[in-house]
Amino acid sequence: MVKLIRSGVYYMDGRIVKEAQAFMTSDKKKKAIAGTISYGILQAHGCGEGDTLSLRFDALVSHDITYVGVIQTAKASGLEEFPVPYTLTNCHNSLCAVGGTVNADDHAFGLSAAKKYGGDYVPAHLAVIHQYMRETAAKCGAMILGSDSHTRYGALGTLAVGEGGPELVKQLLGKTYEVPRPPIVAVYLKGKLRRGVGPHDVALALVRATFKNGFAKNAILEFIGPGIARLSMDLRNGIDVMTTETACLSTVWETDEKTEEYLREHGRAEDYRKLAPAPCAYYDKAIVVDLSRIEPMIALPFHPSNAYTIREFLADAPAILQKVEEQGKKLNPDFRIADAARDGKVFVGQGIVGGCAGGSYENIAEAAEILRGKSIGCGAFSLSVYPASQPIAESIAENGYAAELMRAGAVIKTAFCGPCFGAGDVPANNTLSVRHTTRNFENREGSKPGEGQLAAVALMDARSIAATAANGGVLTSALDVEYSKRLKKYRYDGTIYRNRVYHGAGKPQKDVPLVYGPNIADWPEQIALADELLIKVVSRLTDPVTTTDELIPSGETSSYRSNPEKLSAFALSRKDPGYVARAKEVRAWEAERRQTGALPEAVLRELGGFIPAKGTALGSAVVSVRPGDGSAREQAASCQRVLGGVANICKEYATKRYRSNLINWGMLPFTCEKPDFRVGDYLYIEGIRDAVARGEERIVAKVISGGRTRDVALSLGALTGEERAILAAGCLINYNAEGRA
Repeated sequence: MVKLIRSGVYYMDGRIVKEAQAFMTSDKKKKAIAGTISYGILQAHGCGEGDTLSLRFDALVSHDITYVGVIQTAKASGLEEFPVPYTLTNCHNSLCAVGGTVNADDHAFGLSAAKKYGGDYVPAHLAVIHQYMRETAAKCGAMILGSDSHTRYGALGTLAVGEGGPELVKQLLGKTYEVPRPPIVAVYLKGKLRRGVGPHDVALALVRATFKNGFAKNAILEFIGPGIARLSMDLRNGIDVMTTETACLSTVWETDEKTEEYLREHGRAEDYRKLAPAPCAYYDKAIVVDLSRIEPMIALPFHPSNAYTIREFLADAPAILQKVEEQGKKLNPDFRIADAARDGKVFVGQGIVGGCAGGSYENIAEAAEILRGKSIGCGAFSLSVYPASQPIAESIAENGYAAELMRAGAVIKTAFCGPCFGAGDVPANNTLSVRHTTRNFENREGSKPGEGQLAAVALMDARSIAATAANGGVLTSALDVEYSKRLKKYRYDGTIYRNRVYHGAGKPQKDVPLVYGPNIADWPEQIALADELLIKVVSRLTDPVTTTDELIPSGETSSYRSNPEKLSAFALSRKDPGYVARAKEVRAWEAERRQTGALPEAVLRELGGFIPAKGTALGSAVVSVRPGDGSAREQAASCQRVLGGVANICKEYATKRYRSNLINWGMLPFTCEKPDFRVGDYLYIEGIRDAVARGEERIVAKVISGGRTRDVALSLGALTGEERAILAAGCLINYNAEGRA
């Protein structure tokens, strides 16, 4: 289904040619490097020719668990108005079901900010963030930056990037986005999907092939080839949004008459232009996907890359589910999921189709055709469908698909991202839920292992979910059902947005006051990087990969993201429950040091006979193997900083965006060949401030452990001048304040 080519390739005459077989001169190769779609878009956005790109985006977007933090940070840094179109959507804490008024208070703040600074505001339940941007903002050749990791509009010709909030702050303050020049990877599509195979099947096959080996890490995936023409725009968008799970930086696709028709249907014909590689274009690597060989897929807990074809899974379901159960028991010893396989079948308790991946018109319409005249039954299995926007909801209603689904027993709900991150439709304990959503990390479905709960999510395409629903919750491939694929035409009605969305881009009303609720709090003050630093290890995570969901849980905790101190109490709560108390103890010691001018006696006792230099500052660190996979949420880093964190130490960072979040919050992003430090160990670094200022990548620290000391080499990696200045200042807010002084 998916073939990886690890060497450079040329795209010539509509086919992939390995570099070794192309016999190109250096001049021709240089020209071919500039022949990709990605290269042209990056150049148009100010990147330059060096190894580090400096980019400016055409538009920004955030949702309601990120925009308060972004705006509060920008405001503290001197924001006066939004310099580029900035859209604030409300699709995560839409239910206003946790923490009393806190969610609605955030929404009120968002609307007031859109008015004051000149932005667009999309009220709750109208659209999920990425569908709204597809329908109203993505255009060929543009670049969009969003504070959500699934910011992907490549199928519409937009090179879009999901990052932590501080990177949006930089854009709001007129600064650039700094990133190492990414490798460009060709994704060559050929063949045609069979009936019953959908975008999630393609995406999961792609994630399975690329995530664990890091094939696409921090790269731009450029989709080319004859298979694109055989995919509708809904199918393209559905594949595209899931590329985040490969750990790539961004995507872009060739555009064609279907792209043009999509933009025309949405009233934006002028936003189309043909995008295609030059007759000879060079790519650093390639992925060949034969669409005709893609089968219905299932990604089992607890990662989208844990994927099988449904055929493979059903052939060995008891053994495969037993492995899932063993992994889950590490979180909750009472977890049971293997008994979902019995009598030669697999039984699931819940189906969900929705969000930016599943809630498209065609996914829902085709699911309705599969369920036409059938029933999901009156047992434990339930099915919920979330259209990704009100225009989609209107069209499935007009064309009879909503009624067909309701007659079958499905429940139609509003545009809401909750099932994707644990804020809605949390399944029952020890239940397997199948979902056409983006992620299935540990606890992301909303269960709480600390309270004896654990459910599990498997990712599947809407078509196979519908086939499973038609079979009463018995896992079924959509290849095994007969149905009509002749769908009624989608009709977009922009009146819905014109009548309800606040359109204030470019029209700031500076006298409008920001509306604050009692939960909205400013970021606490952070101190600058000291000359000498003593770091205590307060948590050690040994999993091969640590997701941002594990660093700061999603679900109901998201309601407190407007209150840094309150949110920090949840940091690592599902991974290392003792972390917060240990970090707070170190924070209190540092506060005492600043007051008295000397390290507390408790610290000196733990150091034994080791005496740090006078004026040494104290902070904490989390040690892990490969942190930062998953969400772009800055809170995975900022919560550690609020608790007194000054560094992370790991073997490597799973994503560029998590490392950037650490830097923007003034935390040293160390890597180490063998990060085998124990909780309670100290690392002492002399001259760290000067070393950062000089751009030194190799840092020697002295480890104090069990009464003994030893030296260890740490690496900061390459840092830009601005990143070094941010670390020295203590965080991005401090850095920006210094610039205004």
